[in-house]
Amino acid sequence: MSTTTPQAPHAATARRRSAPDWTKAFSPRNLADTLLAGYLPIVVALLIIVLPLVWMISSSFKPVNEIVTLAPDFLPQNPTLENYETVDRRIPLLTVLQNSIIVTSVGSAIKVLLAITTAYALVFIRVPGANLIFLGILVALMVPPEVSMLPNFMTIEALGGRNTLWGIILPGLGTAFGTFLLRQHFKALPKELFEAADLDGAGHFRKLFQIAVPVSLPAISTVALVTIVNEWNSFLWPLIITDSRDKMTLPVALNQLRSVEDTVASYGILMAGAVLVIVPMLIIFAMLQRYIVAGLTQGAVK
Repeated sequence: MSTTTPQAPHAATARRRSAPDWTKAFSPRNLADTLLAGYLPIVVALLIIVLPLVWMISSSFKPVNEIVTLAPDFLPQNPTLENYETVDRRIPLLTVLQNSIIVTSVGSAIKVLLAITTAYALVFIRVPGANLIFLGILVALMVPPEVSMLPNFMTIEALGGRNTLWGIILPGLGTAFGTFLLRQHFKALPKELFEAADLDGAGHFRKLFQIAVPVSLPAISTVALVTIVNEWNSFLWPLIITDSRDKMTLPVALNQLRSVEDTVASYGILMAGAVLVIVPMLIIFAMLQRYIVAGLTQGAVK
């Protein structure tokens, strides 16, 4: 005689709980919450950020009659490179592009290196007055850079740095933001790593470049991206310290282009110049985005 074992009530209840409640998932209230709190902000952000960028790139390939019209098209009907050719004719494009690359690469590399070493010293080396130094860094974050324009100009001109690339680079080598961010990150690193290095007889140079830097690549990449973008887009200081077209950076040279072109025919030319400024930064961001995402999500899951 076979016997059947009655199913436990709690097992049936657990299966009912684990089954998806499609009625609740597709309820009007849940759908409204999903659309308003989830998809709507994403769509609005895309319209605000992406749409002007796409319009700018599209307009850079349009002739004048497709830009200045009562019924503009989103995509160019007769694509042309005339706007880019005009930019190249009006300004020494290769020269100013080379200047921007030199200023950005050299200035960013030195600023990131100084930020790393200064932050390490403030955290891992017993520096007299370290708290006062850090307080000075915080104060520097609150002071607008325009305040130091006149003293920097007088100093660089006295040193013979006017209309030179090193005159553009030198005043901005100190980075309070990068030092502050990396100091806070270094303070959160496990002390056991550095204690073990001390037992192995490692000096500060090895601890910095073999321990601190490898485990801090996401934070360093974030500092590097912000520094590169600021250096590339810097306009006011290069405008003040240079008046020779051979030493101008790309944003300053494009401002000269705007001074020449004051009619409606300049719209496509200005769009082409803006694309030349923005595209390199998009490439840099694409190269560093995985490190930045790792830095933003670091510590979310142990």
